[in-house]
Amino acid sequence: MYFCRLFFEKIMINHIVGKITEVNPAYVVIETSGGVGYYINISLATFSEIKEKTNISILTHFIVKEDAQVLYGFATEEERELFKLLLTVNGIGPNTSRLILSSMSVGEVLNAITTEDVKAIQSVKGIGAKTAQRVIIELKDKAKKAAWSDSAKINVTYNNNKYEALSALVALGFPKAGAETVLDKIIKAEGIQLSVEELIKKALKLL
Repeated sequence: MYFCRLFFEKIMINHIVGKITEVNPAYVVIETSGGVGYYINISLATFSEIKEKTNISILTHFIVKEDAQVLYGFATEEERELFKLLLTVNGIGPNTSRLILSSMSVGEVLNAITTEDVKAIQSVKGIGAKTAQRVIIELKDKAKKAAWSDSAKINVTYNNNKYEALSALVALGFPKAGAETVLDKIIKAEGIQLSVEELIKKALKLL
């Protein structure tokens, strides 16, 4: 048993290319050219990316358990990297990691980690305060050092700028709910490239 597990742990399946024969929000079955059908666990985010496709190439991560070998699939490299990072946290297993990525986007998770937003991570079903705190403590430095794509970095920048602008507006005495609504309207109308200062100035004119 130990030898078999050691053997499988050395197997690296980077991606699978084939035809989707079955797909739902929890898994996808891909049939390769050799006629083999792979059952791959996916997050809701990946489901949204692949649900309308027929033939795909999906990134994978292979996990060996005592009683099974399980494949997890990802539409983007950023999602796969974050999935693997979450697995390094004590108390976070593959299914919990997938649940987090089904509840929050990569950018939202990164933002919650870098801004130490415990409540955001705790909002995921099954994640308690202690686990959320561990995610932040153990991944804050790793998340900053990881090589995220421009799109992931943009999402983090957008979330950070909005978070800082919202904090400033609340400190100035504006209700949080109203301020956040105004900030969302501004970002939707003018894009995510606005700085914190620009967001605050524009918000003050509308509040």
